[in-house]
Amino acid sequence: GRTMEYLRQTGRDEAQVAKIEAYLKAQKLFCDYTAEASAPSYSAILELDLGSVVPCVSGPKRPHDRVAVSDLKTDFQQCLGAKVGFKGFGIPADQHAKSTEFTFEGEKHTLRNGSVVIAAITSCTNTSNPSVMLGAGLVAKKAVEAGLSVAPYIKTSLSPGSGVVTRYLEESGLNNALDTLGFTLAGYGCMTCIGNSGELKPEVSEAITKEDLVAAAVLSG
Repeated sequence: GRTMEYLRQTGRDEAQVAKIEAYLKAQKLFCDYTAEASAPSYSAILELDLGSVVPCVSGPKRPHDRVAVSDLKTDFQQCLGAKVGFKGFGIPADQHAKSTEFTFEGEKHTLRNGSVVIAAITSCTNTSNPSVMLGAGLVAKKAVEAGLSVAPYIKTSLSPGSGVVTRYLEESGLNNALDTLGFTLAGYGCMTCIGNSGELKPEVSEAITKEDLVAAAVLSG
């Protein structure tokens, strides 16, 4: 019944709705949840405690290696010393804390293992989700209001999956905050996540190479 309601709300005429309902009933796919006799029978029922759902990221190398944000620091530190592989960089323990100074645009900065040098809001499904994108815009707005900024050497970009994202960010005025933090529209479609971020600034690249650091890229996908 709710599916039919959705179809009406999204502009389908009654003749089309009636046809779809008749088809679903003929295929025994139509379910009236108000009628106990129509309750579907499942081979298995899974329960999810929403309280167990926590923010997470993936990495450090593969997108399907899930890491809870609360465990990120410990996981990364373990990966630094682990055998070279999907979850390891093979760096000796006495080199984990190494760092290097460099000058960028007249100012001195420090890079160490784990320093973020790329930050991208990428073109995966999330960037076509209005609630997520508007949420990102609101976070950016609050950050700007609080006087926060992104380090100038970090390569930032915004590459949503659809031009409609640009329209609702502009109409809400949130694009200004994103622009201020450096997350300016770079285009639409796959970019940073598939390696199309472009080169880092020479000063940053040379600093990483000089000390053989494990730098980080943070992507929204």
